Amino acid sequence: MLLDGKVVVVTGAGRGIGREEALMLAKHGAKVVVNDLGGGFDGSGASTGPAQEVVDEIKKNGGEAVANGDSVTDFKGAQRIIECAIDTFGKLTGVVNNAGILRDRMIFNMSEEDWDSVIAVHLKGTFACTRHACTYWREQHKAGNQLNGRIINTASDSGLLGNPSQSNYGAAKAAIATFSVIIDREMAKYGVSVNAIAPVARTRLTVEATPATAALMGAEVKEGEFDVFSPANVAPLVAWLASDDAADVHGEVFRVGGGTVWCMKQWHSVGKVRSTQTWDPTELGSQLKAELAKGATTKETMADVFKEGL
Repeated sequence: MLLDGKVVVVTGAGRGIGREEALMLAKHGAKVVVNDLGGGFDGSGASTGPAQEVVDEIKKNGGEAVANGDSVTDFKGAQRIIECAIDTFGKLTGVVNNAGILRDRMIFNMSEEDWDSVIAVHLKGTFACTRHACTYWREQHKAGNQLNGRIINTASDSGLLGNPSQSNYGAAKAAIATFSVIIDREMAKYGVSVNAIAPVARTRLTVEATPATAALMGAEVKEGEFDVFSPANVAPLVAWLASDDAADVHGEVFRVGGGTVWCMKQWHSVGKVRSTQTWDPTELGSQLKAELAKGATTKETMADVFKEGL
């Protein structure tokens, strides 16, 4: 099987995309730590139920899994998540940083708590789990045990393309994409790869928390029809990235949804203006406007993604 011998942590795996990722990883042979705090889409509350339900389903299908309820926002809690894999299954080979919440507000209505809570779950949580996993893999590598670790982080179109009312979420997701590229460069010499995905799927965050996005996705399809917005469509890419077959894939960002995977590019230059002396601001502005006009294109938005189709 594709993931025989692999041990993978999936955060936020009690529902939605994380749940489908955990089920897919287990289906292909991985032993899975199903981490989920069990709270609401805004980060409130907690319950052990969602994570345990996924574990029960994996075991029912013949796989191996264990539930974990630690919060990724707690640095020591993140360490316990990683240790849960090692203590239960003897090692760790992959981490899927998927946990997330939403607290959408226009900037003039956003509170400090709205900002801090979203940044803590997405950006700090991704950092914390990644940091502890990388420390473990580096130590194992030094001891002669190269585990070829895989980290798959979760970015978003909100971070890649921008979306009004999501400055906290989008900023975190854009940072996660860049974080992935940087950490991949740091960890490649230890046999570790770090990549990121930007899922397009129907989840609690896109249905309950963002009605406008839910409207673009439409209603769920009839049984037996292909549901392009099902979170299950995201999971195959994650399973492949967690495998040895993806060993040469480093620092990439993929958008994924329906039956389509897009290979995304990082920031890149589309033009330039030069001077042999210090610019006069007015002259600089004039030349920049002319340069920008040469490559003027309609900026892609999240709505454009749905119009294009998956």
